[in-house]
Amino acid sequence: MEEHDTPGETEDGKQKENESTEKQSDTAGGGEASGKAAEETTARYNRLKLFDKVIQKSLNRFIENASFKVFSSKFRPLYKENVKRMEEIHNQFTVVLQKSIQEDIIKLMEEGKIESKFQELDKLENEAKDNPEPAWRPSGVPEQDFCSFLMPYYQKQKAYMKLELKKIQAENAALAERVRAGREKIAQTEQCISTDVDEWNAKVIDFERVTSSLNPVDFFDE
Repeated sequence: MEEHDTPGETEDGKQKENESTEKQSDTAGGGEASGKAAEETTARYNRLKLFDKVIQKSLNRFIENASFKVFSSKFRPLYKENVKRMEEIHNQFTVVLQKSIQEDIIKLMEEGKIESKFQELDKLENEAKDNPEPAWRPSGVPEQDFCSFLMPYYQKQKAYMKLELKKIQAENAALAERVRAGREKIAQTEQCISTDVDEWNAKVIDFERVTSSLNPVDFFDE
């Protein structure tokens, strides 16, 4: 006898198959999404490699334009005389030309600090992600755009000048306090000197009075 599946068992089997299929598709979709995100991140932060690739591609196109056909057309008599020698000259010319251009490109990249500029660009991009405010866009009115561009700068300068003014005022107050304390000390010193002089004068007067009362002339006459 043949065994037949019940309707309930058949529906459960179909449901399980659908769930497994959905899980597989979700896993594949998640893998594709994560792969795309990784590719986008890699592409975003490999500006230097992209720049090198573009430069190399442009250099290759430039070298291709200097083909043997174009090169030989400029030296037709030599080409007719010795084709093999002309090919050797062309190969040597392209090698030297490519090497010279690459050296100039490397020198320009070092002088222009291209790698550090790309790093600064990455930094600005990361800062822009964390900034919830929309990026600045021109309004179409040059006066307003100019003011909106300069106003934050002037506000920063104003805040900086206020801070510097407070520092200078605090320094001036400290100097004024030191000057006042110095003047008080000078006044006290002058007062002490004046008191000492008065005491000295009083002692001198007393001494003169005592010496005058002794009358040394009468003493010697006796």
